[in-house]
Amino acid sequence: MQFPMSIRDRLLPSAAVGPHFVRYCMVGHSRALDEVVQRVELVAATRSTVLITGETGTGKELVARAVHTRSAEAAKPFVKVNCAAIPDALIESELFGHVRGAFTDAVTSRRGKFSQAHGGTILLDEIGTMGLGLQAKLLRVLQEREVEPLGAERAERVDVRVVAATNRDLRQLAAAGRFLEDLYYRLQVVPIAVPPLRRRTDDVPMLAGYFVEKHASRNGWPTPAIEPEAIAALRDHDWPGNVRELENVMERAVVLTGGRRIMRQAVTLDPPGTVPEMPMPSMRIRENVQWVERETIRRALRSCREKRKAATLMGISPRALSYYLAKYPSLDMDHRAASSGEVNSILSRSNPS
Repeated sequence: MQFPMSIRDRLLPSAAVGPHFVRYCMVGHSRALDEVVQRVELVAATRSTVLITGETGTGKELVARAVHTRSAEAAKPFVKVNCAAIPDALIESELFGHVRGAFTDAVTSRRGKFSQAHGGTILLDEIGTMGLGLQAKLLRVLQEREVEPLGAERAERVDVRVVAATNRDLRQLAAAGRFLEDLYYRLQVVPIAVPPLRRRTDDVPMLAGYFVEKHASRNGWPTPAIEPEAIAALRDHDWPGNVRELENVMERAVVLTGGRRIMRQAVTLDPPGTVPEMPMPSMRIRENVQWVERETIRRALRSCREKRKAATLMGISPRALSYYLAKYPSLDMDHRAASSGEVNSILSRSNPS
């Protein structure tokens, strides 16, 4: 969550945003939030590696920024890397850099994110999506405190605090062979678990008021009051999307009321159980896993057509996609047939008989 400077500059009273806003940009006064802040303050005084865990939308990046800004290196760089958003073929170069000529498109040398974060903090967000090969190289960085750019003849020393964040269970991934156990223990030096919003119900009114102020201010409107019935509905909601979902709900309420008082009917919430379950072909887990794999690949290929783009959409490498297409050859046949049909259609339009 990013907090607009216009709101921070107004120095909202702690009664409106809680006691942790000025130092940590965190809204609320619940005991669960207090525990997170205490852990942040303790680890900020060190250079230890931090592993931040929590559900999607709980504010893991905000906690990582708080660790950095409360440290002695606050004036140094804070560099964020979303490991899930970078294709496998590019992430090594993105993290460690490369020299000119290291690969076909490397027309110039480029510093990696670790080098850019030298002296400060690097946040490796969604680290649970990182492939095993890159995990081994990251483990070496944590052990040796040096990186080797692609194509370089020597390694570079880096002084950087590593903060990793994930919404996955890394211990479970390690047990399944999908995450290096040594890397897990290297990251889990100081763990910080960010609680879901359903465990912070005392913070819901403050957060709701803060987001109303934020979005009303953005539109140049006075801050509307929230009716008690609306607050009660917000408290009772389960918030599967956590703080991010709450912000969306309050932004929508501000827009739909045009800056007037927010009544209960303006607070639109998805009732529990409205998300339909994905239909499964059987009760046999292996058959279901294969069905999900086939359906995901089929939809990606239908959406992108080009295999490399489809692989990027699914968050896997082109080599991994080739493996799946060999595993399910009918998908590759369908894709080829669809591509051939498109080409024939284009040719027929350009060369009418």
